[in-house]
Amino acid sequence: MSKATQHDNSTGLRLFTADDLVEGGSVAGTAAQAHYLGSVMRRAVGDPVRLFNGRDGEHAACIATLRKDRLSFSTGTRLRPLLAEPDVWLVFAVLKRDATDLVVQKATELGVSAILPVFCARTNAARVNVERLCAIAMEAAEQSERLTVPLVHEPVDLFDLLGDWPAQRRLAAAIERSTAPGLAPGPGALLVGPEGGFTPRELDLLGSAPFIEPVSLGGRVLRAETAAIAGLALMLARP
Repeated sequence: MSKATQHDNSTGLRLFTADDLVEGGSVAGTAAQAHYLGSVMRRAVGDPVRLFNGRDGEHAACIATLRKDRLSFSTGTRLRPLLAEPDVWLVFAVLKRDATDLVVQKATELGVSAILPVFCARTNAARVNVERLCAIAMEAAEQSERLTVPLVHEPVDLFDLLGDWPAQRRLAAAIERSTAPGLAPGPGALLVGPEGGFTPRELDLLGSAPFIEPVSLGGRVLRAETAAIAGLALMLARP
């Protein structure tokens, strides 16, 4: 039995790694993880962790070496296999930084498989730090005990995104102040617009594309971040 399996990993910290995970293997940590474990969490060599990589499930592990900027793990048995996850994407108009961070965090916790930021006519943010959003998604996956990290795409213009959209994938567009039907659960994607709403030109496009399904999230006008979280909760609800 490896050293990692001698520990109770039920409460061990969960960390994402890009490396392959096999019983009896060795995995290198990052400098950021070394700082987090050593300086923030005050962990030491021999302490248990749980590792996942989005491919090999979740494995028991322990800290093998830990220095200020260097870290390695010894991997033990597989604790959970990788199972099928919901095939739901989130497409959302870029918001101010804190709101965008919140949307990415909560979308990850809820279980989306892909996050696609878009620019709309009324988007009030000009830039997106995708590297930052990927880090937020990874941390949310670690915290929420999911076994994968959603793919965060580079932002594109809404019209460009819809021009390249896979026609077989349902796209539910949340339209406020509409008489559209409610949002049904199931695979596909959710589109949430900017804080100022879609423009008439954008609404015309959303109403004409055959793969787009206009939906309502209720009678209240929701903040964009609230609409994204509420809509995803509906789409990911178990039937």
